[in-house]
Amino acid sequence: MRVISGSRKGHKLFAPKGINIRPSEDRLKESLFNIISPIKYESVVLDLFAGTGSIGIEFLSRGSKIAYFVDNSRESISYINKNLEHTKLKEKANVLNIEAKKALAIFKKDSITFEYIYLDPPYADFELFNSTINLIEDLSLLAKDGILIVEHDGRVTLDDNYLKFIKIDQRKYGKNLLTFFKYKEVLI
Repeated sequence: MRVISGSRKGHKLFAPKGINIRPSEDRLKESLFNIISPIKYESVVLDLFAGTGSIGIEFLSRGSKIAYFVDNSRESISYINKNLEHTKLKEKANVLNIEAKKALAIFKKDSITFEYIYLDPPYADFELFNSTINLIEDLSLLAKDGILIVEHDGRVTLDDNYLKFIKIDQRKYGKNLLTFFKYKEVLI
């Protein structure tokens, strides 16, 4: 696992062995950034259920202003911090060791919105996908022209529409899917 492009291109990232944390594969990550490129310079990014932080770090390497990393696992937070220090991107990061729904409430209270939200919850928790997307929508955390990106198991079916969100793209990578959402009003 490595940083694919940008100012930290080629930096290797640390990841644990085993299945508790499943980092996004380089092939999936490269495809994701090919789809959304060029990213908005100086964007604010949320890497939710961040694992090793590889997605948020990739955004920072490509010019995002700040990335928020949220995970409730101490092991994940340890890897995120280690990877941020290794890539020298710590000063552009805000790392929260907290449950996702609590973090989203904090962002709302602090009036933080995101140009990109990357959502990668534990694959086995099917309900968590829909409830988290609904909460992001309810709290208006995605910037009006932002993109919500969800990485999920192919067995998880996401709705084509959430109140204000509409699915704009979906790509399959092995057993995984990337699903992209935007606000409907932006597409009209």
